[in-house]
Amino acid sequence: MASHRHPGSPGWTGPICQDMAGTTPKASAPRPDLPRPGPEDHLEAQGSPSSNSSMTTRELQEYWRAQKCCWKHVKLLFEIASARIEERKVSKFVMYQIVVIQTGSFDSNKAVLERRYSDFETLQKKLLKTFREEIEDVVFPKKHLIGNFTEEMISERKLALKEYLSVLYAIRCVRRSREFIDFLTRPELKEAFGCLRAGQYTKALDILMRVVPLQEKLTAHCPALLVPALCAMLVCHRDLDRPAEAFAVGERALQCLQAREGHRYYAPLLDAMARLAYLLGKDFVSLQKRLEESQLRKPALRGFTLKELTVQEYLS
Repeated sequence: MASHRHPGSPGWTGPICQDMAGTTPKASAPRPDLPRPGPEDHLEAQGSPSSNSSMTTRELQEYWRAQKCCWKHVKLLFEIASARIEERKVSKFVMYQIVVIQTGSFDSNKAVLERRYSDFETLQKKLLKTFREEIEDVVFPKKHLIGNFTEEMISERKLALKEYLSVLYAIRCVRRSREFIDFLTRPELKEAFGCLRAGQYTKALDILMRVVPLQEKLTAHCPALLVPALCAMLVCHRDLDRPAEAFAVGERALQCLQAREGHRYYAPLLDAMARLAYLLGKDFVSLQKRLEESQLRKPALRGFTLKELTVQEYLS
């Protein structure tokens, strides 16, 4: 006989949200506004265990060992590998291909992305607002009124933009800033989450699997910043009927959160993981227990599902 304690049974007393694959929430009373992605994830590490954490001494020791590894500075190398001229109906510009690799070891997950000069210019303006003193000696490649599309100018600008990124990355507060990280990851993440909202899960996964390794390297000082993208991957795998892959990426997300019970993704992620664990015949009881303990310490009027949270990311 099935236990009434499992997530699929009529007697389930755990999370309120219905976050199982293929399950559509029933219409009910008007909902409060969904939590917006906000400054809670900005950008220094905030992963310390809460004063109400139920972690054992051994778990705390393991947590701090993991954090010590996470805080180790990851050194990245930037290259402008190529450039191409794009012509559109009302504009003509040069698109630069940026390659980002981790130094000191073989990097099988090098990142390849494309940005135009105006994207670099926007980054510079944003950084000047926050880090004017820190970057006062950083040379930004000047804009030219003519000659921007000559081979000589493009080659010169490739070298200048490579140096620009390298110098910015060498400044600790800049490389950890939202402005710098967004420049390297936001366009791809925005596209991926747009595909998720449109139900294009395979395309969303393809983009996420390319950008998440770079995001992970850029946010090693604060692993919780990686959680929305990992949860998006979980949702995509789950809705493509790949529960094992969904569970594996969910374990990565939980590892990033560890003791951050107050994080907006903590309860919805545990809920989704408990349901996946039950489906896969894994230990769902411990996940359910963690969720119940968290809810007792911080009751919520209504639990949002993991999918309800992820589709709200990168809307603007």
